[in-house]
Amino acid sequence: MSEKIVDQDRLASIAEALRKQGRKLVLTNGCFDLLHVGHVRYLQAARALGDALAVAINGDDSVRVLKGEGRPLNTESDRVELVAALQCVDYAVLFSEECVTQLIEKVRPAIYVKGGDYTLVSLHPEEHAALEKIGAEIRILPFEAGHSTSSLIERVKGLPSR
Repeated sequence: MSEKIVDQDRLASIAEALRKQGRKLVLTNGCFDLLHVGHVRYLQAARALGDALAVAINGDDSVRVLKGEGRPLNTESDRVELVAALQCVDYAVLFSEECVTQLIEKVRPAIYVKGGDYTLVSLHPEEHAALEKIGAEIRILPFEAGHSTSSLIERVKGLPSR
C-alpha cells in the first residue's frame, strides 16, 4: 500500500504522466477523520469520473482549525493509511494548509470533486480561482444524507458508559 501514499511532488509527476497519456486525474480532499460509508460512496463516485483518483488529506493542524477542539480523532498518518487502503483510491497525499489551493496548482488535476455539502458558490474562493486558472472541471457530488463524521461523534457521545 505504501506506493499509494505519495508526497506532493510525486503526485505532481504522476498527474503530468497521466496528462501525457491523455488520461484524467481526479482530485478530492478532506479530513476523513472517522471513515464511514458516506466517505466510501463519495470516493467511489469520484473515482468513476476519471482514470485515477487522488485524495488529499488535511494534516492534523488544519483539521483542528477547521473542525475545532478535540479533532482530529485519528492522526494524519492513520487517516492517510485508511484512505489509501480503499480500492477506489489510487493515491493519497497529505497537505498541511487549511485549503488545498497550493496542491491544486502543483498537481493540476483534470477534475476536482467536492461533496454535496459544497456548492460552486461556497467553494473556497482561492481554490475556485486556482481550478479555473488550470482549466480543471469542478464536480459537486450528491451528499450522502445521514452519513457524517460529526453525526457519528454525536451518536457516540450519547451512548451510556459501560
